[in-house]
Amino acid sequence: GVLGLFVYTAFGTIATVIMQSSHATMVLVITALAAGQVTYDNALALAIGANIGTTITAILGSLSANYQGKRLALAHLIFNMITAAVALIFIAPIREVVDWTSASVGIPAGDFALKLAVFHTIFNVLGVALMLPLLRYLVRFIERRITEPVPDVSRPHFLNEAVDEFPQTLESALRKEVFHLYENASELILHGLNLHRHEVCASDSIADTVRQSRRATDIDIEERYEHRVKTLYAAIVDYASRAGSRRYDPEITDRIYSLRDVASNAVQAVKSVKHLRKNILRYTTRPQGTVTEIYDGLRTEIARIVFQINKLSETGADDRSALWLEQERAQIEEDAKSTTHRIDKLIRAGELNTTAATSFLNDAGYAYGAMRALIDAARTYFVERDSAMAEVERLLSLDEEELSAVASVPGAPARSTAGHATPVAAFEDD
Repeated sequence: GVLGLFVYTAFGTIATVIMQSSHATMVLVITALAAGQVTYDNALALAIGANIGTTITAILGSLSANYQGKRLALAHLIFNMITAAVALIFIAPIREVVDWTSASVGIPAGDFALKLAVFHTIFNVLGVALMLPLLRYLVRFIERRITEPVPDVSRPHFLNEAVDEFPQTLESALRKEVFHLYENASELILHGLNLHRHEVCASDSIADTVRQSRRATDIDIEERYEHRVKTLYAAIVDYASRAGSRRYDPEITDRIYSLRDVASNAVQAVKSVKHLRKNILRYTTRPQGTVTEIYDGLRTEIARIVFQINKLSETGADDRSALWLEQERAQIEEDAKSTTHRIDKLIRAGELNTTAATSFLNDAGYAYGAMRALIDAARTYFVERDSAMAEVERLLSLDEEELSAVASVPGAPARSTAGHATPVAAFEDD
């Protein structure tokens, strides 16, 4: 009867869970059926239960799997439960189909073992026929129920105790982690400037993108710094410091320390933008004339450097050059030295009040500090230092005294990227 169907279905499920194999359950069912220990109807119910039992096995296996494994286990559960429910409800018609199919292929009416195999085949075909038209809806349902986890960007992705065994492994992992830190830092820098990285990196005109970005980004920059930057930086410093206490090859140790310095520069750039944040919100969320335009200039220059570094990261190692970084650094020093003179002109012209001018001069110092830190980080991280070309570039690069000399020369070469004025150059008198 109906009760017997449900009881034997439960037995089949339990047997499969215990033996962790539906095939083993089916072998026992066929053996019991051939020996006359169970009836044909009960054997059908046991076969249905065996299919349900496989879902429990899949669920247990998915406990240690990733989200994709859990999705697959849920799909398996839904597929088998729906098929089992339909098979139990329509057991009589299905049994008739089994009898007809068996007779068509020459299986004797009394050979219940083979007929059970036919039923098992029809059961699975029925499941496919039921679920295939609903596959799209099943996928949507499962993806809503088991979402893809968001990577925790605040934790180290590559540093662990295993990489600490060999210096080359530690260097490689540290290099990847430093880039992870830079990714977090550059995103936070742009958010602190009320910009978004995907918009900046896809922009044909960063200055236009900046002018159109008047909405304040809804972030707590201090919390983001603690959560996404400081934690990673602490891990990088910890692992880099271990190199100094071990007898690594001096060249590897130097490269590890250089990577630590890259991380330090990225952190310093974030700290500088943190200081800028207050007046960025004050002067750039709505047009206020000259003061908005000069702050937009700072935002544009920082964003442009982030953009150029992003392009550098996508360039092959053989095509990277440090020379444009040196040109950028020289231009930064020129802008920094001429800022006070330019602001004085704006004050005398009545285009800027002294309160805003004082704020801008302080903030310009932070902005140029952020630019220097980003340039230094990019030069150390992306430009190969062990090739002949790198040695030539090192000889051609400018030291601090030469940078100051270039900055003091009238008409020093401007940035190589056209269309981007210095923060207050647009307001200079002829």
